[in-house]
Amino acid sequence: MENDKMKSSRASQSRTKEVKKTTWTPPSSLDAPPAPDGYKHRWLRAEVLGFDDTKNMAGHLRSGFELVRAEEYPNSEYPVIQEGKYKGMIGVGGLLLGRIPNEVVEARKEYFAKLTQDKTDAINSDLMKEQHPSMPINSERQTRVTFGGTKKS
Repeated sequence: MENDKMKSSRASQSRTKEVKKTTWTPPSSLDAPPAPDGYKHRWLRAEVLGFDDTKNMAGHLRSGFELVRAEEYPNSEYPVIQEGKYKGMIGVGGLLLGRIPNEVVEARKEYFAKLTQDKTDAINSDLMKEQHPSMPINSERQTRVTFGGTKKS
């Protein structure tokens, strides 16, 4: 009757659990504080090779970005610009942290998706106008990955 009992392996009786090996990764210099609800944070280029990139910053500010001040995150250790016109802003290595509303992000996505679609349609239209009846152009938009050998359908 004792043989009817299930026996567990000796390994399962061990009290120590297998510890998952921890992996180390270097810290990112572009860590950013979490954005408030309804906003996204993005790093904006403020300078290149020591020269101010005013065109880039002005364009971002006109398109709806606002710069993030370090005082908005008082108990944090994010890098802060110490001098100059961006003094007090969160920034590192010529980049400044910017905030943009989610509505603007979605509107930009839709705008650029439409722009891309319009360009694709124009290319296809021009391509179809240029085709010759003896050599028709097939506009196939499909990707295949093969690893040698014959093509299997």
